Amino acid sequence: MSNWWKTATVYQIYPRSFMDSNGDGIGDLQGIIQKLDYLKKLGIDIIWLSPIYDSPNDDNGYDIRNYYQIMQEFGTMEDFNQMLDEIHQRDMKLMMDIVVNHTSDEHEWFQRYHDFYFWQDQPNNWNSLFSGPAWEYDAYRGQYYLHIFSKKQPDLNWENPKVREKVYDMMRWWLDKGVDGFRMDVINFISKDPELPDGPNGDGSAYFMNGPRIHEYLREMNKEVLSKYDCVSVGEMPGTTPEDAKRYTDPNNRELNMIFTFEHMDLDGGPNGKWDLKPLDLVGLKENLEKWQHALHDVGWNSLYWNNHDQPRIVSRFGDDGRYRVKSSKMLATCLHMMQGTPYIYKGEEIGMNNCALDSIDAYRDIETLNMYKAKHDAGVDHETIMTSIYAKGRDNASTPMQWSDASNGGFTTGEPWLQVNPNYKDIHVEAALQNQNSIFYHYQQLIQLRKTIDVMTTGSFHLLYREHPDIFAYERQSNAEKLTVYCNFSVHEHQFDLPDGDVLIHNYKELASTDKLILRPWEAVVFYVNGGHQS
Repeated sequence: MSNWWKTATVYQIYPRSFMDSNGDGIGDLQGIIQKLDYLKKLGIDIIWLSPIYDSPNDDNGYDIRNYYQIMQEFGTMEDFNQMLDEIHQRDMKLMMDIVVNHTSDEHEWFQRYHDFYFWQDQPNNWNSLFSGPAWEYDAYRGQYYLHIFSKKQPDLNWENPKVREKVYDMMRWWLDKGVDGFRMDVINFISKDPELPDGPNGDGSAYFMNGPRIHEYLREMNKEVLSKYDCVSVGEMPGTTPEDAKRYTDPNNRELNMIFTFEHMDLDGGPNGKWDLKPLDLVGLKENLEKWQHALHDVGWNSLYWNNHDQPRIVSRFGDDGRYRVKSSKMLATCLHMMQGTPYIYKGEEIGMNNCALDSIDAYRDIETLNMYKAKHDAGVDHETIMTSIYAKGRDNASTPMQWSDASNGGFTTGEPWLQVNPNYKDIHVEAALQNQNSIFYHYQQLIQLRKTIDVMTTGSFHLLYREHPDIFAYERQSNAEKLTVYCNFSVHEHQFDLPDGDVLIHNYKELASTDKLILRPWEAVVFYVNGGHQS
């Protein structure tokens, strides 16, 4: 099998918020079809589609009722077939998001097959990741079932070989249809400790993250399904170390191509988790990304991302979404894309979409956010304190509709959008980006093209520079014939360095501030390139 995904760039579409073709306020498959030429212009190789299966939509489609049907508000299977065909006509590929740690409680399996799920008469003390206990009483059965997430998302029991067989059948069905791979939601949760012991203070993660049979299950999935197709496989894996990741992504182990980790996304959370806000410690971020770059080099493969459907907007988080929104968006893109791995762009990242403080708690739609608000409010935390955390970290920051133009609702819909559009759509939108050659869009386009032509971006080693510098993220990438030196200023302060060898490969200012020193201005990013030991 080829490693085509190593030089590819992925674009994640959150279909509900991408483009609405019929005015019902909800993005849909025909809307995606309308915008495929836009993604082709950007240079995208793989489209990752968040779940579009039939679902009661308790958790934005990550609660699947039927793996073989399209959610009605997104369209029909005919729409899907057309979309897949049009994606392939443009030499792009489609990666489906599958959720096989749990299903919806409305799935036929939950209604019919007791042994497909976890049941107990006396549940353990685990807490759900969406607040409250991880067990729900079912009056019909007179027992409790396990749900690591929402109570409408019962966990599948992978100890049962019939469960695995059903999952593999479903995966083959989609691959036979022509899809090009899978992103697998919380796939490292599928193996639970069969004893289901209590966890410290209700934290059961030690017994369901990277569980006892996880590698066995993934090798079986690879043998039965993935190895039979030229497809890409990406596992979302919270609580994973670099050592774990080596095992998951080493081709010799025949498990997955790459995984999503979360460590670098947890660095601006305090001791009480993501809602406990603290400023980014850049030294910590550098050391974390360095650790992953070194660990997987020549062994496995990294996924490179700042944004996805679970994360707030990176320009509001690690950048400056005010005066330096454009500069810091380009800087963050440069910093990430020059590393080793497959880069992921999340809808709207390429035009610098930022966080949006919605009008009131009633305007929010995300179940994690709403559950957290209720739990904290009931515990006596004041409204303003909770909302400050939501404005910074809520998942609805990523869900606000795509801003296509300065028309009503950003050109996303002619109807009432399912979630409020960021009011800054009048200024930040695709039409404006496409008309401005210095826009964030064209910076991303250039980064994507460079990955296809500069081998050192894919193969080179990683060497961190200025480790303890509080504002500058600088590193070198080196292979036998090529060298990149990357400088990124994560601040409004100016900093001066010796000018490195090479010519400027990509830059977020029009030109260097000096010809004899490297003077980094606010949020400046510049990459120097040496080819074959000579300046390019």
